[in-house]
Amino acid sequence: MKILFLIPFIISFSFALGINISDSTITNGRTAFIELKKEKHMSLEKITINKKNYKIYENPIDSTKMYALVPVSYYEKAKNKKVQIFYSKDNIEKNKIIFFSIKDGNYKKETIKVSKSKVKLNKKDKKRASKEYAEAMKIYNTFTNKSYISSEFISPMQSKITSSFGKARVYNGSLNGYHSGTDFRAKIGTDIIACNDGKVVLAKDRFYSGASVIINHGQGIYTCYYHMSKFNVKKGDKVKKAQLLGLSGKSGRVTGPHLHFSVRVGGIQVDPLQLIELLNKNLLKAKK
Repeated sequence: MKILFLIPFIISFSFALGINISDSTITNGRTAFIELKKEKHMSLEKITINKKNYKIYENPIDSTKMYALVPVSYYEKAKNKKVQIFYSKDNIEKNKIIFFSIKDGNYKKETIKVSKSKVKLNKKDKKRASKEYAEAMKIYNTFTNKSYISSEFISPMQSKITSSFGKARVYNGSLNGYHSGTDFRAKIGTDIIACNDGKVVLAKDRFYSGASVIINHGQGIYTCYYHMSKFNVKKGDKVKKAQLLGLSGKSGRVTGPHLHFSVRVGGIQVDPLQLIELLNKNLLKAKK
């Protein structure tokens, strides 16, 4: 797929308006970070991309700055994407346009064999899976202005990565979506820890992901921990970074025990390790 390149004026515009962009060329399934400097008599309101609005939040580490995360769906095609930044200056409504270049990640395919009942669902399982999906999407599309984050993210465990984000998944010979997270090798009973401070918004057994924990870190950021064998937290608990969430297992649709780790930003599924690296780079920068 052809890569489209960013038009040149974004650099001068960004400098003039006090905007810092992590990367003007983004791979599908990844996230961009836009940092905006607070100015007197200026109110930063929202960012709009293809009629979808993204909130601008106060940086939880540096209150003199604002930021927005721009998640790019795995299904986005290579193209230039118009980004509108809406703000008011001296009570006058204004907006500016910048462009991102979306490029194709050229993700590889991965063949997996699982129980037929996990691929071709009966009526009961289909209803359950649909209900669980709707429940999860309601969570992911809930945004809070409050951020629980006060320091950099960490890995949910120290282990070998057995499957990376974005691989096209071929289940029992049929293409069925893509790998929406990162898999860590983990025998049953391995500790799984929270990547950062947050609030547990889901802790239950689900059809596909098995025993699952979802943590809200605030400002549209969620981390997810799947296929567990034991919970050490429950819905509503506030957790600290590195706190034990539970133990790894092989529940749900799996070929063996492991931890599936994923994230959502603004309701969009994105590469979890790229997001953590992106946030840590900017948080560490702010701390300095």
